[in-house]
Formats: sequence, C-alpha cells, structure tokens
Amino acid sequence: MLLAEVAQATQRLADAGVPSPRFDAEELAAHIHGVKRGELHNVKDVDFDARYWEAIARREAREPLQHITGRAFFRYLELQVGPGVFVPRPETESVVGWAIDAVRAMDVVEPLIVDLCTGSGAIALAMAQEVPRSRVHAVELSEDALEWTRKNVEGSRVVLHQGDALTALPELDGQVDLVISNPPYIPLTEWEYVAPEARDHDPELALFSGEDGLDTIRGIERTAHRLLRPGGLVVIEHADTQGGQVPWIFNEEAGWADAADHPDLNNRPRFATARKATP
Repeated sequence: MLLAEVAQATQRLADAGVPSPRFDAEELAAHIHGVKRGELHNVKDVDFDARYWEAIARREAREPLQHITGRAFFRYLELQVGPGVFVPRPETESVVGWAIDAVRAMDVVEPLIVDLCTGSGAIALAMAQEVPRSRVHAVELSEDALEWTRKNVEGSRVVLHQGDALTALPELDGQVDLVISNPPYIPLTEWEYVAPEARDHDPELALFSGEDGLDTIRGIERTAHRLLRPGGLVVIEHADTQGGQVPWIFNEEAGWADAADHPDLNNRPRFATARKATP
C-alpha cells in the first residue's frame, strides 16, 4: 500500500511543479514512517501513517522538503534547518570541496578559516570536519538564522560570532589563511524568477543583494582582504550568470592575484577564488 501511496504522491508533486517529485515523495514517506528510503517496501499496510498526506500537501504548496523533515544533508553532515535559515544547496558542496583541497595543500599546521554569512553553519562545519586541525570561525548576522546555527555547531570546533560580514572579526586581521562565503547574490530585479521554495521560505537577507546582486560580494572583497594574510585565499559562491563579473571584483588594483572562476558539477560558473597579493 505504501508504495502505491508514494506513486500517487509523486504524481501530485509533479503536477504541482516540484522539481524532484519521486525523491521528495519517497523522502517524506521515509521521514513520516521512521525508515530509510530503501526500506519503504518493508512498511506494512496497517502501519501506514495518514500524516504522510499532510506532509505531501505542504510540499505540494512548495514548502521546502527540508523544512518539513527538519533536516538538510551537506557533504558528510546532517544539519537541522527550518524557517529563518537558508537551506544549504548541493552546488555549494563543490565550492567547499575546492576550499578543503586548497587548505590541505597549504603548508600550515593549524589553518585559520573564516566562513562569512554562515547560515546553517554548513560550510564552517564541513571545513572543520574535513580539515581536522583547522581553526574555524563562522559569522552570521540574522538572529533567526543563528537559532539554527547554534544547534548545528554545538559540540563542534566551530567558533560562532553574531555580526555583519562587512565589519566582522577585526581581531583576526592579517592572520586568516582562507575566507569562504556563500553570500546573498540574487539581483532584486530577479525576484519573480526565483523558485517559490527559496523566494517564499528562505530569508530575504540570505538571497538578495542590490540591483545587480553583487553588493554583498563587493563588501566581502574588502573584508577578505583585511582578514587574510599575504598569500591567503578567498573562495566565494555566486550565481551562474555572474561568472564573468565576480573575478573582476578581486582585481590586481585591489591587492589580489590569480582571480579565477570555477564551474559546479553541472559545469555552470559557480564560484570565484583569488589570492591576496604579497606586498
């Protein structure tokens, strides 16, 4: 019976325009029934939980899957998420992968890393977990987001700070090995084209940044230059339409070298990197 219900739910979600209807229908069935997706066939008819249809109705209304289940997966992490915090996206995993490789390649025993606009803490926690001797600081402005961040970083080595990414951590000026950020980067003019899951449920503070979407990135360029030691690296995510623009912000006149753009797993421009020039 459950698999028949899942098939029916898949069709409902597809009709509602949900991008991954079968995955979401199965994930919600597994969540409601307390099993893994691969174990759905083991759920007996008599154990079917009618709350499944409540969950499907919420997803049909384009409430994010992660808000319904209360969790998001990112690299090797399971994070708590919900209203008020940006849900981490799969494309950010490749950004973090590049950063982890770059830090491991540095000849630094205990690398100092700063994650600006940390949101759920996904990036900071992944860096701390996968670069075992790193010292990781994470900065978030929103009190609503911080409620989730605090839950996620509890018991980890990540040091969390409430503050503005543009003025954060002056005590670390000139000492940081790597600055990483997934900042807001959607132009205000693009509001109507944003998927309803993001537009209606992710915090606006985490999405939009001025007319061209680059206001926060321009500010983070200055923060990164202030925080980094000479030779330190910045890694910053951007929209796939901004690939030609972001490396120009990290230019030689501003004290940068080797500014470059990188694709995500779908081969779309996704993040820019640069090295603080040595005087």
